[in-house]
Amino acid sequence: MIMTRLRDPRLLAFCAGFGAALGIAPFNILIATPLGLGALIYLLAQSPTSKAAAVSAFWGGLGYFILALHWIVEPFMVYAAQEGWMAPFAILGLSGGLALFFALPVWAICALARPQGRAARIMAIVLALSFGEYLRAYILTGFPWAMFGHAMIGTNLRILAGVIGAHGMGLLLLSAAGLLAHFTMNGAWRFVGGLLGGIVALWVFMPVFPAPQAAPDAPLIRIIQPNAAQDLKWRPEMKPFFQDRILDLTALPVREAGGARPDLMLYPETVLTSLLENTETIRQDLASAAGGGLLILGAQRLEGEVAYNSLALVDQTGAVTATYDKHHLVPFGEYMPLQSLAREMGLHGLANRMGLSFSRGSGPQVFDLGADIGTVFPMVCYEAIFPHYITDVPRPDWMFHATNDAWFGQFSGPYQHLALLQLRAAEQGLPVLRAANTGVSAVIDARGEIVSALGMGEMGVIDATLPPSLPPTLYARFGDVAYGVMLLGLLGAFLRKRRVDMVDPTRT
Repeated sequence: MIMTRLRDPRLLAFCAGFGAALGIAPFNILIATPLGLGALIYLLAQSPTSKAAAVSAFWGGLGYFILALHWIVEPFMVYAAQEGWMAPFAILGLSGGLALFFALPVWAICALARPQGRAARIMAIVLALSFGEYLRAYILTGFPWAMFGHAMIGTNLRILAGVIGAHGMGLLLLSAAGLLAHFTMNGAWRFVGGLLGGIVALWVFMPVFPAPQAAPDAPLIRIIQPNAAQDLKWRPEMKPFFQDRILDLTALPVREAGGARPDLMLYPETVLTSLLENTETIRQDLASAAGGGLLILGAQRLEGEVAYNSLALVDQTGAVTATYDKHHLVPFGEYMPLQSLAREMGLHGLANRMGLSFSRGSGPQVFDLGADIGTVFPMVCYEAIFPHYITDVPRPDWMFHATNDAWFGQFSGPYQHLALLQLRAAEQGLPVLRAANTGVSAVIDARGEIVSALGMGEMGVIDATLPPSLPPTLYARFGDVAYGVMLLGLLGAFLRKRRVDMVDPTRT
């Protein structure tokens, strides 16, 4: 009885999906993703019906997302007495919903295309999983987090992001997984070993393509990491304590700079816990402590009764010269769907401790910081997971990400978020500077390599010269066109194999 249950395709699929998620941060075991996906594809390709394949695909997706997104429980545990009860519903609900992007495409292609031979079934499943992942990135508000291709970010293979993007990287891993499944079904163990050896060799020996070094006269930038615990930073009695902390960090002398002061100070999301319009005094104090540099800092602000999660560009006098309002908000985190009804019920997003629901900003924009520092593309927290917003503005010189990852614990969520910034850098050929409240703050060069960082739970600053940018990558110019060509090529191969199988069903 026990052995029968252990052979249940749903349990096996769950374990395969769970294992595939070991490829992404913080585990970064690249080989686990094609192995896990290969096992899942093997199971799906042997399913007797399209319905059975869809059910197994759902369980595979459930296992994948339960491990990959287990950090989603952390925001509910910050104020556990009030919100902790929602944590299990959040992880199961989100994982189950996202698992549909495994199940529904698999069902559709198996039910409608009816592939016959082994190779055709495997190609169909690879197509379905890849296209389902693409849909997941855009449907509703989109959620391109924990994509298959993200397993490459922790390796030198992330350079491929500048050509084929995350979707193309994911399709490469799915194709490798499909080959593993095909060779296994045919008992071609030498090919299985050779393919696995090739993946490991690329993982270990892929050469580094270093980004160019910063020029001697490159601007000096300071990133401030105040390490304000999420359950403390919004308490009124703690406000003076944390304001003094960021003032002290701002005023620190620069090591190895001959007494020079930074040209720019970068602060995390909501580093100021008062509304922006009520922060004139602290802004002036910060400007004075900065010693003549510009500031970009995070704060909430109001226009009438409309609330925004914003970044403010502050000059040497402490005056706000420009603001950027976050435009891609987190559902249930920063705003409540059906806001008028939610407001009547006293509900607001988890991330807004002032009891408001945020409104969307007008869209992506660029801060012009002058000839020396250049133009910067600002992103607030969740916005960094979306690769396409930067194409809505003139190409900047660099990117800045302000975030408060204290919401997401200290294990996987913050490191996955950081990895996505490495991906954005590699996709665009642009450096990224990241200010995170509790970590990980980082300087990332235009190849996606972390140049310097402050770890989780550390308080301090990073003083670094701005890394140079590279010419626009193919991905920066054409987006997911290369992925589309890859997908169409696989679709053509599948249709051809399907026709051959219909003529000669004995061929696999």
